[in-house]
Amino acid sequence: MVKQLDLTQRLTFEPNPALLEHAQQRAESAQNRVADQITAFAGSMLFVYIHIAWFGCWIGFRVEHYPYGLLTMIVSLEAIFLSTFVMISQNRADAKRQVVANLQWQTVQEEDKQNQQLLELSNQILALTKAVHAYAERRSSAH
Repeated sequence: MVKQLDLTQRLTFEPNPALLEHAQQRAESAQNRVADQITAFAGSMLFVYIHIAWFGCWIGFRVEHYPYGLLTMIVSLEAIFLSTFVMISQNRADAKRQVVANLQWQTVQEEDKQNQQLLELSNQILALTKAVHAYAERRSSAH
C-alpha cells in the first residue's frame, strides 16, 4: 500500500493544452479577470462569514428597525449582481467544455481516419495473403 501511495504522489498531471490556451485568452481581458475574482470570492466561505457578521451587526446594532427595508434592498441588489456572476461563471464553464469537446471531436476524426487507413491496409494484407495461398495451392497441385 505504501508503494502505491508513493507512485500516486510521483504522478504529475499535465493540464489540457487547449484549456490552458482558453484560460490565457480569458485572462487577457480585464473584465474577465474581475468577474473570475468576484465569482471566486462569492463562492467562498469567507463571503458567507462576512455576511453573517454584517447581518448580525446590522440587526444587533439596530442600524434600522424591522422589517429592515434598506437591508432588504441592499441584499436584493447584491443577489441580482451575484446571480449575474453565477451566469458568467456558467458561461465560462460552458466555454471550457466546448473547448474540450472540440478537441475530443478533432481527436475522434483523426482516429477515424487512422482506422480507415488501417482497415485499407488490413484488406490489402488479406488480399496478398489470399494471393500467396492461391499461388501455393497452384504450385502444390502442379507437382
